Amino acid sequence: MPDLLLEKRAAKKTRIFSAFRSTVFAALTLAASLVAIPAAAQAVVLETSLNEQVVMVPAVSSGRTVELETTIFKPVGDGPFPLLIMNHGKALGNPRNQNRDRFLVISREFVKRGYAVVIPMRKGFSKSSGDYADPGCNMTAHGQLQAEDLDSTLAYLRTQAWADNERIVVAGQSYGGLTTLAFGTHAAPGVKGLINFAGGLKMHGGDCRWEQSLVQAFASYGAKTTLPSLWFYGENDNHFGPALASRLRDAYVQAGGRAKLVAYGPFKRDAHGMSGSRDGVKIWWPETERFLREVGMPADTVYAINDEYRIPKTEYASIDNVDAIPYLRGSAREQYRTFLSKSMPRAFAVSPTGAWSWAEDGDDPVAQALADCQKNSSQPCRLYAVDDHVVWTDDQGIGASTATVAAPAPVTTSAITGP
Repeated sequence: MPDLLLEKRAAKKTRIFSAFRSTVFAALTLAASLVAIPAAAQAVVLETSLNEQVVMVPAVSSGRTVELETTIFKPVGDGPFPLLIMNHGKALGNPRNQNRDRFLVISREFVKRGYAVVIPMRKGFSKSSGDYADPGCNMTAHGQLQAEDLDSTLAYLRTQAWADNERIVVAGQSYGGLTTLAFGTHAAPGVKGLINFAGGLKMHGGDCRWEQSLVQAFASYGAKTTLPSLWFYGENDNHFGPALASRLRDAYVQAGGRAKLVAYGPFKRDAHGMSGSRDGVKIWWPETERFLREVGMPADTVYAINDEYRIPKTEYASIDNVDAIPYLRGSAREQYRTFLSKSMPRAFAVSPTGAWSWAEDGDDPVAQALADCQKNSSQPCRLYAVDDHVVWTDDQGIGASTATVAAPAPVTTSAITGP
């Protein structure tokens, strides 16, 4: 079977929840200071943790019960909250090695508007049990097999008092976008619209005519749904370029589907990751706001969150002083020079063992750099640089820039015993 490639975004998420990780996240939550919005909006300031929770949602697969690792972000209060169900993509390799998706950029924007955001990892991905199903070159089947897990997710949400099951939007990025459009054919009550961020599935190797199969899949979905949909595809998307995006939209609409294609220009190095970048919000949110209002969903800001991470800089060294970085050996300093050429947001982490990592863009490059560094280190990694400034200190432990911050509420994991 040929490899499947469906990049989720520029940087993958981390699953490290050690005390060290929690302390680092404390720095982020301190930096993500809450701000007030006009009193006329009757704003309640939301904790920067976004009330994150991870639950194991039951699903049925081949006659047996499996569990879907599902991230939930909720506003404060009891609800019921309108829902965004957000669907993830597929990275190279074994889906079980894929990290839990959090879609922090998208989640923040929706939680600010009073939504609960639900992100299920589908069967065989991350810590979800069951097996990932691969129907080869049949793109229609790919989408529908993945969409089955959304039925189980909705069944769980219908038992939750905090969930408004009459006001639901379903969205997805890349493979998750394909999943979203497939789910649109299920005619689920309460779902008002679909949002497709660069949806599709790209296949490498073999003789599969995956583009044509993808067009056929979109036509199949368009013929079987009445839901309106909003699509985002960028000019320099390395998976699904403008010509293919237009073919997909035409096939969907000609078959009877309702879709608005937002064909925006180039975005950084690869528009495929636009939705995972903080810089992408200015592209997708204005169109999304209009779409939400059109389908009768809320779009006004009701909570205030400052989503700009500001980790205090230090006077340890200038950002371009490559020789000042501690612990690096061999050619590692060349990697720091590479880091300096990357776009912001970005972060560089280092460990006393000589391990290092950098990350750019994505939901959370700070967490990603730390997590990747920690995979190769027996001692805690620390941030050396964030964006265009150094944050390193010579203090022991995590460092003065983070050590005095109170830890945020931990992410909790719970098992759900029934749908």
